Amino acid sequence: MPQMMPLNWLLLFLLFTLSWIMFSIKIYFSVKNYSSSSYSKINSNKMNWSW
Repeated sequence: MPQMMPLNWLLLFLLFTLSWIMFSIKIYFSVKNYSSSSYSKINSNKMNWSW
């Protein structure tokens, strides 16, 4: 019978994994919102081309 992983290690691993996932999601949405807002600011006036 294989030795089971201790529960504290498993909980610690899950805690760090979930915190890393939440941090990554926060960074992803922050960068996505920033790029979309700058994109809309740049292309807001579509009739302002010289040609």
